[in-house]
Amino acid sequence: MNDLLRRALEEARLTEEDVAKRLDVDPKTVRRWLSGRIPYPRHRATLCDLLDHTADDLWPQLSAPRPLPEPPGAQILATYPHRWAVPRAVWQHHFASARHEIGILAYAGLFLAEDQGVMRTIADKARDGVTVRILLGNPDGPRISERGADEGVGDSLAAKIRNALVLYEPLRDLDNVEIRLHDTVLYNSIYRADNDLLINPHAYGIPASHAPILHLRTTHTDDMGATYRHSFDRVWHGT
Repeated sequence: MNDLLRRALEEARLTEEDVAKRLDVDPKTVRRWLSGRIPYPRHRATLCDLLDHTADDLWPQLSAPRPLPEPPGAQILATYPHRWAVPRAVWQHHFASARHEIGILAYAGLFLAEDQGVMRTIADKARDGVTVRILLGNPDGPRISERGADEGVGDSLAAKIRNALVLYEPLRDLDNVEIRLHDTVLYNSIYRADNDLLINPHAYGIPASHAPILHLRTTHTDDMGATYRHSFDRVWHGT
């Protein structure tokens, strides 16, 4: 209901029939206006003159600011129920597609370090000038002990990190590769290849290998994918 229009008619002591006659329209049309339908511009102008009101008085929604369009979101290319369910070819292609930057943020990332094909791909990319940044958990840090306890694996997480560091070691000799240790509570493991990200959300009491994977592509500077990129950078610069 347009109560503003109805009140204006009452103030002017005009009936629906009076307005219909003045504007040369059917009374049903006036009743539709009173029910909420907005008149055509020519009828709005005549009504405003007749009732001595502005269009903003009678139909304020016409001048209400329109909401700004939402920025485009990151493309969700694929989802996987578990990290172990991601085909090896996806990991291989993911890192092989990088042209500028590869980023790995995890506690151990041992499953990648044990894959000689993936390690060879990352090494080849570094030789081609791609920046490679690898962030692994500090095996002596308190966060690793806490995570090991949360997953029910005790000290084995720290052992996995030490094993991974040995396997990642050959990459240290290459230009464009840097490996750092972090002592951060991770809510996600992040595997980046330029604007494509494989995100492994962590769930309490669940090993990362059993948690799901989201494959995102960043398309905007403030989309979901960009949020994870900023998170990676925060950890990197905090080490």
